[in-house]
Amino acid sequence: MNSFPVTRLRRLRRSDTLRALVRETRLSLDDVVMPLFACPGEGVVLPVEGLDGIARRSVDEIVREATELAALGVRAVLLFGIPEEKDEEGSGAWEADGIVQRTLRALRTEVPGLTLMTDVCLCEYTSHGHCGVLSDGEVANDETLELLVRTASSHVEAGADVVAPSDMMDGRVAAIREALPHTPIIAYAAKYASSFYGPFREVADSTPSVGDRRGYQMDPANVREALRECALDLDEGADVLMVKPALAYLDVIRAVRERFDCPVAAYNVSGEYAMVKAAAAAGHLDERAAALESLVAIRRAGADFMFTYWAKDVARWL
Repeated sequence: MNSFPVTRLRRLRRSDTLRALVRETRLSLDDVVMPLFACPGEGVVLPVEGLDGIARRSVDEIVREATELAALGVRAVLLFGIPEEKDEEGSGAWEADGIVQRTLRALRTEVPGLTLMTDVCLCEYTSHGHCGVLSDGEVANDETLELLVRTASSHVEAGADVVAPSDMMDGRVAAIREALPHTPIIAYAAKYASSFYGPFREVADSTPSVGDRRGYQMDPANVREALRECALDLDEGADVLMVKPALAYLDVIRAVRERFDCPVAAYNVSGEYAMVKAAAAAGHLDERAAALESLVAIRRAGADFMFTYWAKDVARWL
């Protein structure tokens, strides 16, 4: 490679057009999925403090929001449900008339072109807030698998295009794959016990009432373990591997991208979103510039697409 003065890398930075022509990483609406939170009622929009633009919505309001998203060019949503009642097993997760199931049927009818993904977990539905059933105060892995299969199956029956198990139980991808051989599975393969989930747990009402989730979510210090988790999920039939959170785990996204020849997703979580929102509200940075820079960083690290609360904003910005 020639050196200065023959080589002057600034030559291609002199205009917006030149910079665009040589841009290595690009962001488009094909790269983003919008999370939505369904709750009981009618005409309900409950904003979440600290998460500007994010709210719990009743089915009719989810349809309204999804219609607007589709019109803006957002092509996929990820559904979470907040049930009216909870119990020890989280039975609301697989009820035929559960909140996610009702939302799926409404969206399939009213917004037919939208790709519908569902989070498959029990934490929003259990009275104790854990991602599986408890036995002697511990989450019982194998007993939980059957309930996750029932949940995923009920979602597909109601109209889900894709299921995304997020519980981090061992063997859950294999169990769901056996029951749903033709349904795409996005596995939360490397899901860390992160401090960046706080705002999400508020909107999803899923904070554990006892203990925490470190017994099944990953230690933030580990990356080799993440690769083992990914390998297992692929062997069990996952179609896409997800890393969650995203910004604090860009190295993990890169490691997964380099190791596995499959689609890789990342979840730009609520705490990451809230930090930028708070800094922008205080006048410390420009939200649009910081958000787009963050999302490009996730793509640059190796993610093929992202779950992000900025999806609607990205549609407007791009």
